[in-house]
Amino acid sequence: MCLIVFSYRMHPKYPLVLAANRDEYYERPTAPIAFWDDAPHLLAGRDLREGGTWLGVTKKGRIAALTNYRNPPELKKGAPSRGLLVSSYLCSQEEPLAYLLKLNAEADQYNGFSMIVGDLNHLYYASNWGCTIELMPGLYGLSNRLLDTPWPKVEKGKAALSAILEAADDPHPDDIFQFLSDRTESDDADLPDTGIDRDWERILSAIFITSPNYGTRSSTVIMIDKNNSLTFIEKSFAGADSENWLTTTFKFKLNPAKGNKAKGKNHHKTGC
Repeated sequence: MCLIVFSYRMHPKYPLVLAANRDEYYERPTAPIAFWDDAPHLLAGRDLREGGTWLGVTKKGRIAALTNYRNPPELKKGAPSRGLLVSSYLCSQEEPLAYLLKLNAEADQYNGFSMIVGDLNHLYYASNWGCTIELMPGLYGLSNRLLDTPWPKVEKGKAALSAILEAADDPHPDDIFQFLSDRTESDDADLPDTGIDRDWERILSAIFITSPNYGTRSSTVIMIDKNNSLTFIEKSFAGADSENWLTTTFKFKLNPAKGNKAKGKNHHKTGC
């Protein structure tokens, strides 16, 4: 996943609205969103090479998403798959913060990542290049750096999602998919410097990435309303030159675990 923008407890009907693009090499085998045979409570796409995922939810309302932290000089060869961090949390019974605190002890084994992890009561951000914090109500954006690093694609995505949510009591997913399909590249003066070639930096600056071998493989919209009804829509794309895509939609009522009630709005920060 290379772009996630989301509204958390800001819209009167939808406590969570999340929009995301996953960017990956076209040759990497991937399954579209589905309930997994080996984890029937888990709804997610799947990396068929390593077995993990980049974004998923469970029937009880657990949610997790991950982006890579782009820093080529620090890339570790043979590091474990970061996608397994998402599926591991979604398949566990641990509270979100407990999972992240335990992850802190082994996070340096992985290449750079940022994660959004939570349930219907709490939402956290964590990175092995930054802090672990509980998120307060707000509008957030995440690409291949830290949360709310003001890259042009992050700022553009946040502004687009904010406008959609402010304009409609019942925002339509198609409007969100519209901005997720924006292929406009940033001006050179606005490009970040992450240690890669300038031409490649420019290609990766678009919200929807296209190139001969690498690009946006799927776009996702997740909406959870105040009655815990979930809408999860994924558009998965075949490749750089294809205008064809597979749209997969799931809608169902989340069933949170009994006794798992919110414990206030304390702000937790650890691992900084």
